[in-house]
Amino acid sequence: MTTAAGLSPVTRSTLADGRELIYFDDPGTPRRAPVRDARDLPPRPEPGELRYDALSGEWVAVAAHRQSRTHLPPPDACPLCPSTPSFASELPDPDYNVVVFENRFPSLGPALAELPSALPWGETVPAVGRCEVVSFTPEHHGSFARLPYSRARTVVEAWAHRTAELSALPGIRQVFPFENRGAQIGVTLHHPHGQIYAYPYLTPRGAQLAEAARRHFDATDRTQTLLGSLLDRERSDGARMILEGEHFSAYVPFAARWPIEVHLVPHRHVADFAGLTGEEKDELTDLYLRLLGGVDALYETPTPYIAAWFQAPIDPVLGPPSRFHLQLTSPRRAADKLKYLAGSEAAMGAFINDTRAEDVAASLRDAVSEARQ
Repeated sequence: MTTAAGLSPVTRSTLADGRELIYFDDPGTPRRAPVRDARDLPPRPEPGELRYDALSGEWVAVAAHRQSRTHLPPPDACPLCPSTPSFASELPDPDYNVVVFENRFPSLGPALAELPSALPWGETVPAVGRCEVVSFTPEHHGSFARLPYSRARTVVEAWAHRTAELSALPGIRQVFPFENRGAQIGVTLHHPHGQIYAYPYLTPRGAQLAEAARRHFDATDRTQTLLGSLLDRERSDGARMILEGEHFSAYVPFAARWPIEVHLVPHRHVADFAGLTGEEKDELTDLYLRLLGGVDALYETPTPYIAAWFQAPIDPVLGPPSRFHLQLTSPRRAADKLKYLAGSEAAMGAFINDTRAEDVAASLRDAVSEARQ
């Protein structure tokens, strides 16, 4: 166990099949003695495959073993709820605050290795990397937006801890914490949780953003970052701003792709969760809770979303110009309508938005204000 004044106590354990399990407890919580996982689990599956698409220059993971993963179980069989005498879940302890563990059905890993830059047609390599699950709460029902501040702050500390450790693993190029929320997004577990993928390659979207950041950085003699310049413009214009704090601001980007899209950006240039100060983590937690509360207040029913935390790639050229930030997106374009990615978006990557960024920002400003009352 490791801890420091004001930080979340961290307790490491191991599941029955050898996967790592890490408890993050709220500050002030007594020392935890983890319960042993007594389940008789089968050996961990071999990694899936990585195939290189020469047509696009992108890697594709093949994880056929995930076909058998748990899908929308009832509450009494939820693998993220604490274990009970009648059901042994993935979490042996009868209670916890926040917990992170290696996914039983990973898309990547558990093996680690450096990837080649490409593969000849017809060849495969093991799908190396690491996939982790982050359970935000022992409560089966609820959402991140409903977490008390102290618990949400513990989640932020867990994201920072895992970012630092995963970034140091052999072969890892990008660490991506995210949350899929809502059946419309395609979640397989209703329990409030997120995931962290540690990729052995730079993802297509990550590479696109990092290259744009590098070009801007180089064009300004390495004096300005792209996201910092965009943040300055959005704050100066004001039409799409939602929240402004001392360390972070949230806005709907001028060229938003999705019906609901919000970027939460630090005022200081920082690479990832691990690089944030304590004060920055404190404010990030507060603003993120307020933002999620506003998103949920837009309609009478909870809004599905993807919360994607973009962190700088682990790359000496692309990393320095890239700034940590959140991109929260939702396909919900009306109370009873979703946007589906069809021909133009899915095939060509050419987005056509059904909403104006300025209108969405105005609605979110009102919703955030109402949610706080």
